[in-house]
Amino acid sequence: MDPFLVPFGTPRPERADAVRNREHLLRTAREMIAAEGVDKVTMDGLAERAGLGKGTVFRRFGTRAGIFRALLDADERRFQEQVLSGPPPLGPGAEPVERLIAYGRARTAFLLDHQAIARAGLDRNRPVPASGASLTQLHLRMLLLQAAPMPHLDAVTVQLTAALEGPLVLYLSRPEGEAPLDPGAAGFFGDAWQTLIERLVHGPQAAPARDSRHDSRHDNGHDSRRGDRKGAP
Repeated sequence: MDPFLVPFGTPRPERADAVRNREHLLRTAREMIAAEGVDKVTMDGLAERAGLGKGTVFRRFGTRAGIFRALLDADERRFQEQVLSGPPPLGPGAEPVERLIAYGRARTAFLLDHQAIARAGLDRNRPVPASGASLTQLHLRMLLLQAAPMPHLDAVTVQLTAALEGPLVLYLSRPEGEAPLDPGAAGFFGDAWQTLIERLVHGPQAAPARDSRHDSRHDNGHDSRRGDRKGAP
């Protein structure tokens, strides 16, 4: 197991029938989401589909949002297991930079794949999404420490954590009914993450930084090589 990584807390022991009911309900909820989408999953519908009483569903999850938080928590635990003991490069056994890149790609894909469930898990009792940001921060710090000494390690780690976990919050804040995400979004974010890590660890000689003035002018339809004479006062 990697140092610095702290597994999620172990749940209190449950009766065997309670465990079976929980797994059955989560499995049924996943089937409903796959068949009908997140919006069609309700407390009553889940109870009927699972063949259990409404009281059982209520005691287990409390609210409709609680169903989705339980689904997300279960998947977060599986994700953490892959990081702690899965095959490289996401799991142990690869070089630190390889693992940093692999973690960013896997985490981005996980967050984007789960954005509908994360959105459905929000309510007045949980107005912000639950996330594995603490795992991300600990894991990135460990790998950065192994990859290359750098000043302000903790601050850099916080910034990189925000770079990975932040897009989920941004997407969850989009108005309902907006156009769906580009199917290639995970790949775009993953490529950007790899560029960021390689520049951070290997320095400008490996990935020269572009002139930010050129970027901003180019983004506005201007060419900095022309001095932007057209728009000059």
